[in-house]
Amino acid sequence: MTDKDGQKEFSEATDNAGSKPGEPRVSKPYIMPDDPEETPSEALVKEAADAKDKMLRTLAEMENLRKRTQREVADARAYGIAGFARDILEIADNLQRALDAVPAEDRATADAGLTALIEGVELTERSLHRSLEKNGVKKFDPMGEKFDPNVHQAMYEVPDNSVAPGTVVQVIQTGYMIGERMLRPALVGVSKNEPKSAS
Repeated sequence: MTDKDGQKEFSEATDNAGSKPGEPRVSKPYIMPDDPEETPSEALVKEAADAKDKMLRTLAEMENLRKRTQREVADARAYGIAGFARDILEIADNLQRALDAVPAEDRATADAGLTALIEGVELTERSLHRSLEKNGVKKFDPMGEKFDPNVHQAMYEVPDNSVAPGTVVQVIQTGYMIGERMLRPALVGVSKNEPKSAS
């Protein structure tokens, strides 16, 4: 081979490799695989671990669903009658109004017919309240309690220095709870301090 031929071979090599004269020729870069190839036993172990993880997640989701369903069923049982109970409270209020309409002095001097009627209304009212209590509806009378906007509805203020301001001093309509929830707030009159006159 002549120098000219050798020069020609060298220039072809550099042209083919895309490198400059004097640099070593590299045919292809070697790329490492990301993951070495798994053996069949390693693949089975990984698949079993994935299946166990999915099973545990499914069991946890099912347990959460069971607890949520139990809670919803208990709430439905306790509070499902709320709408019906509100309607019944109107009857209880009317029975109470009927009893309040008869003054105490008239009750004492009432004839047998009026006395029987009053006793019948009282008996009906007690029976109605027993039925409501069996279903978780309880009456509360907040007389003398500190005003609480969560369970009381203030209708007016009453000037009264004998009690602390914000005390319930009159109950216009009793309130009712169903379980731990408010069914109907009590309508109340709340005390306020009367300003002292300068002497």
